[in-house]
Amino acid sequence: MFTIGSAQIKQDSVKVEKLDEVVLSDSRFALKRENSGKVITKITSQELEKLQGQSVAEIIGRTVGVEINGVRSNAGQNLSYFIRGGRNRQVLIMIDGVQLTDPSQIANDYDLRFLNADQIESIEILKGASSTLYGTGAATAVINIKLKEPSKKAFNLNLRSTLGTNQSSDEDNYALEDFRNSVSVNGSLGKFNYLASFGQQYTDGLSAIDGGTESDAFNSYNGNLKLGYKFNNTFKLNAYGSFDNYKADFDDSFGMMDADNVTLSKQYRLGLSPEFKYNKGSIIVNAAYNDVEREIKSGYPSIFNAQSIVVDAYNRYNFNDAFYTVIGLNYQDNQMESFSIPFGETNFSQAISPDNAQFTITDPYANVVYVSDFGLNVNAGLRLNNHSEYGSHLVYNLNPSYKFDVDFGYIKGLASYSTAFITPSLYQLFETSYGNADLKPEENQTIEVGAEVSIKDKATFSLVYFNRNEDNFIDFLDTGSFVYQYQNVSESFTASGLEFVAKARIVEGLDVNLNATYTSVDEDLSLRIPEIKANARIDYAFSKQTQMSLSYQYNDEREDTFYNSPTFENEIVTLESYGLLDFYVSHSILKNKLLLFTNVTNILNEDYQELFGYSTRGRGVNLGFNLKL
Repeated sequence: MFTIGSAQIKQDSVKVEKLDEVVLSDSRFALKRENSGKVITKITSQELEKLQGQSVAEIIGRTVGVEINGVRSNAGQNLSYFIRGGRNRQVLIMIDGVQLTDPSQIANDYDLRFLNADQIESIEILKGASSTLYGTGAATAVINIKLKEPSKKAFNLNLRSTLGTNQSSDEDNYALEDFRNSVSVNGSLGKFNYLASFGQQYTDGLSAIDGGTESDAFNSYNGNLKLGYKFNNTFKLNAYGSFDNYKADFDDSFGMMDADNVTLSKQYRLGLSPEFKYNKGSIIVNAAYNDVEREIKSGYPSIFNAQSIVVDAYNRYNFNDAFYTVIGLNYQDNQMESFSIPFGETNFSQAISPDNAQFTITDPYANVVYVSDFGLNVNAGLRLNNHSEYGSHLVYNLNPSYKFDVDFGYIKGLASYSTAFITPSLYQLFETSYGNADLKPEENQTIEVGAEVSIKDKATFSLVYFNRNEDNFIDFLDTGSFVYQYQNVSESFTASGLEFVAKARIVEGLDVNLNATYTSVDEDLSLRIPEIKANARIDYAFSKQTQMSLSYQYNDEREDTFYNSPTFENEIVTLESYGLLDFYVSHSILKNKLLLFTNVTNILNEDYQELFGYSTRGRGVNLGFNLKL
């Protein structure tokens, strides 16, 4: 379990986290963790310091109940998010409070490969159906990413560079093939603050296909600019702009392994976030414009262009120390177009027209939190989803919890029943050959029951049972005579499981973090989902300058599918279980201005597969530094 927003204390001149923390995602208010009815995973800036050299997806994939498939493969591999038996379209990713989607994708999901971990301050992961507060896609989890804030000083410069290896388990040359660099400047000048950052990654040396004879490079770069002005104690305005680009080589999975195939993706975002504070409340508006351009250069080239506008305006009001309310309105406008070259032809033709492929969402919502002085806490809310294509849909949540104060800390019991919806994507609705304009939203209902025990400043333990039911599942089905189309499936699917988390301070400077997940899913949902997954990490501070971490991850066997060309059918294959042991050490010099660090990943050089037929990384080594001026 990780924390953000927690108080800091000093012990042996080393800053450590107190386990008394606050949470935000389940209510949009900064509430003490003990008063929350959810078990929320949090990754702080201190935790991120111990995970330098890793991608955002790798970091998130080490948290309880989360499996991000593709992070251990070639750097350009597409990522699949599996949380509580769900898929990409059931996970909502947010940056600084703004919902992120990619209308050009079939699953409408945001690609974590765009993000640079060096730009992130903290990550908070809320699992369960959360559409009441966050709308479409918040069915199995909300991943809320907070970017770094400007310093209070007038000028700060931060430089970070990492270089490392990138090879399969049967290679041992340890050539430098992975290069990651970032630079940021930030500061505050009176009422004005600023932050500008730039990041770059180039990774080569590993083929996408297992056994491929040529390596497939991944090249990305991104920039971020945030500007803020505090007019007075009641009103402030933040504005930002960013761009994220990558180029990924890939091999053709139909046999032309070394064909010249490339994916190009560009994303541009602009946003405004004014906040007006008044007595006991505040009005916040998060408005963003997102533009995506994707091109796939292969035997069947395609071009996708998409734009989206998101405006989330809400009023937070604190009646007293017992009642907290949020009333808001969320608006989204999505549109896309695509072009492709049909089989046997040589020129692009429009597959999806922007004149048709467009929809709007207008959702009013309300949420209330009651925090009693005798241990009972209740979080409840509802949202009315209004979609321009399929009409209206109501979702709601009820989340009571009860806290018992004891001499050593507290014991908390919790329960919740919440619903969620997943809007069909523009591709599923309007693609000329496979689209279906009559699609209804997918519906999820999640029950959670759990307990959390906190031992003051020493340890926290939690165990949660979940049961998720899925209706109106959208699948790609044969309508007859080998004519395929997206359709809602009439039957329901179920996923259930247990999530266990333990965090403890054994002695001064020695912390242990454990989490384990058991997931049981219907056969139709079981693709690449391990029944058992566990993570363990030991952090030890040798001194105020030197820290180390040793981590282990176990993934149970999973089922995957592959296309059998001779039989023209998809076949099921079982992927073997595997365990990965990693080591990290850092040392600070020059009065804590320069941090040197190294990672050794997959120390035992485990040979395994995340996806059948695709390569995975063997033992890896990277070295880096972080300079603050």
